[in-house]
Amino acid sequence: MKAKATPDIRPTADYREVRRRDHHEADIVIVGAGVVGCAAAVAFGKQGRSVILLERSLKEPDRIVGELLQPGGVEALEKLGLRDCLEDIDAVPCYGYQVINRGEPVHIPYPYNLTSSDLPPEGRSFHHGRFISKLRTAAKAVPNVTVIESTVVSTVKDSYTNTIVGVECLTEGKQDYYFGAVTLVADGYASKFRKEHLPHTPQVRSKFWALELIDADLPAPNHGHVILYDGPPILIYQIGTHETRILVDIPENIPSAAPKNGGVKNHLRTVTLPNLPKSVQPSFEKALAAGKLRSMPNSFLPPATQKTRGLIILGDAMNMRHPLTGGGMTVAFNDVVTLTTLLSPQHVPSLENSNLVLVQLSRFHWARKSSSSVINILAMALYSLFAANDAQLDALRNGCFQYFKRGGACVSEPCGLLAGLIRAPAVLVYHFFAVAFYAVWCRVREGPIWRVPYVLLVESLLVLWKACVVIGPYLVWEVRR
Repeated sequence: MKAKATPDIRPTADYREVRRRDHHEADIVIVGAGVVGCAAAVAFGKQGRSVILLERSLKEPDRIVGELLQPGGVEALEKLGLRDCLEDIDAVPCYGYQVINRGEPVHIPYPYNLTSSDLPPEGRSFHHGRFISKLRTAAKAVPNVTVIESTVVSTVKDSYTNTIVGVECLTEGKQDYYFGAVTLVADGYASKFRKEHLPHTPQVRSKFWALELIDADLPAPNHGHVILYDGPPILIYQIGTHETRILVDIPENIPSAAPKNGGVKNHLRTVTLPNLPKSVQPSFEKALAAGKLRSMPNSFLPPATQKTRGLIILGDAMNMRHPLTGGGMTVAFNDVVTLTTLLSPQHVPSLENSNLVLVQLSRFHWARKSSSSVINILAMALYSLFAANDAQLDALRNGCFQYFKRGGACVSEPCGLLAGLIRAPAVLVYHFFAVAFYAVWCRVREGPIWRVPYVLLVESLLVLWKACVVIGPYLVWEVRR
């Protein structure tokens, strides 16, 4: 007697698509189709996980954040198979920085000997929205990923196990739900879920005010520019063939930006403009006259171990640093590489095993530090130096600039840290305190000779103490759970 054929009940690609599209079920539900969300969707999807990627609006975003990707971020993007997302968006190669301190420039190129390629390290700067659109297209092209336009309202919790099992949404104005073994939240610096699930809140240090310059004549093309003067730093980098972004750091309650004195525009006109390179001033004046000013908060948010079952928070929703060094996307892409490796089917066969997922999340907290700690600490420490507001910080800032002028490892290793290519916190600490001692030496050389004992006995202690005060808290944050 001939045996009856048994139906093949293995989940096919079409079946899993129906589960995602019609039944709203997947292995992973991702909230936010930005840098982190898209990269995670692609990485998990390529591992064979079923992914639902939710985004409030799939229109090309228009933002002033996420416009500079350091070489370490480009490497991580390549590991994720997304390197081609940098093509055909008019992205501009970046080969390092020029720092201009009170009108004096120093060249800080990315170091050549820190990549596996024979080519020099290369960052990229671009219009944020164009890059995001390419990432979203890449996510949509992965068979295991379904991208849906929907506004996430809240998470859904199993009250019996206290496990997050999905999210409640509004899709085309109607209440909706999406369910997954894991919910990954990547909804940015203004996250609506952070307060409920993480112990820290962002600390806003200042604001970057942005203008887009047209056909600006930059002193060092294909380089970022950091302008230092008797005020907070200014950052300039090209984001297209004709467009250049300028970001001006303006702290709260600064008199030149007070409403009674003409507000932010007065600060830009009377303080920023005279301190810009002469070649940049005409395009800056035109952009200021056009009046298309935009701002973003400069925030610090330390990372924390995540302990909520079924939930992962990633990106700026979980960890932020000052954007002065342009390290945010580098941290983000490296986090995706690390997380998706730890949660791969080889390590976690089923994401329904929430105990194992939590164990891997604890490992993720420490594993990510090889790429994130240096960038976090460097960004906050450099901002403190570059926005110097007392004598000791000013001495450290001058010492830092003079240290760069020495060349060799005094430039290559700090720039390697900034680029995300050197991931050793010990190297950062070494150079930071080398700068502090060099700052004291610079003060000794300034003379006169009768002040040398005072500098060595008093100023040196104050400068070294200030260096400890600047970097110490961020070192502590990075070793906490």
